[in-house]
Amino acid sequence: MPSPADVHRVAVVAVPPATAFDLSIPDIVFGSAELDGRPAYRVRICTAEPGPVATTGSLQVVVPHGLDVLAEADTVIVTGSGSRTEADERVLAALRAAAARGSRMASICTGAFVLAQAGLLDGHDATTYWVQAGALEHRFPKVRVRPQALFVDDGPVLTSAGLTAGIDLCLHMVRTDHGAAVANAVARLAAVSAVRDGAQGQVLPTPVAAADGSSLTATRAWALTRLAEPLTLAELAAHAGVSVRTLNRRFQGETGTTPLQWLLTQRIEQARELLESTDLPVDQVATRAGFATPDSLRRHLLQRIGMTPRSYRAHFARPVRAGANFPLHVTG
Repeated sequence: MPSPADVHRVAVVAVPPATAFDLSIPDIVFGSAELDGRPAYRVRICTAEPGPVATTGSLQVVVPHGLDVLAEADTVIVTGSGSRTEADERVLAALRAAAARGSRMASICTGAFVLAQAGLLDGHDATTYWVQAGALEHRFPKVRVRPQALFVDDGPVLTSAGLTAGIDLCLHMVRTDHGAAVANAVARLAAVSAVRDGAQGQVLPTPVAAADGSSLTATRAWALTRLAEPLTLAELAAHAGVSVRTLNRRFQGETGTTPLQWLLTQRIEQARELLESTDLPVDQVATRAGFATPDSLRRHLLQRIGMTPRSYRAHFARPVRAGANFPLHVTG
């Protein structure tokens, strides 16, 4: 059970005019993460001048902390701002100092412009809100901008696109810190999808499901209960009552990825939870998650997160309670 000293400290930097939605994301995601019933993170929101902070909308925001909280932060997150002009030099200096101490640095939406101004994105892959990606690339040529990525994890710095992509980035950090089971528990509390790959495109051709009931949500839910089965495109299409061609088109429109890639992501997530939460042999984990062989699971896990099943279990395994049920991964 973590002691207060073990709690991961997150500092969220508000840069006026701040985006209230972006400010709330780390507080909700990290604030919901628990280890053995105790908070896994402590989140503090800060700014150069504590007190009322101008925002991009009609909400009034009061930020209680100054930049001194960065001195003890394990993770520093700069949130989006309506201004992409030069940030306060006090903010830039505090960010550079935190990075030099080894803090994990991250940004949500146009917060990437602030990290770039501090020189922390030079030589790194990064993303931002797609509308501003061209401006980021033009203004900071040393940054390798990936305009379509939902989020980018490039070692010591992480960046995300706008709005809900910030949720994906924060869930990714929780999963990196504490494993898939903890991150998925947070996602369930927030009623959001637990798994969206960072490379998934920001802009979907059909971002909102059709009003005629043609959404594939029910088919995805059906597939999640059958991950151990060798599901085919034809079976998915039959369940949805559409052709394979229509299935592919609608799936891409609703999720930004193909049905088979989506299935692979869900199977990897199921395997991760089983490795963390059970003592099942790796071959049984592979079978329950829908991989044909343990070697197939090993190959895909290595490609996705750079760890073998055994090394992943060694890093993230939780004690298995006597009589505990094996978990079933469910996500949207």
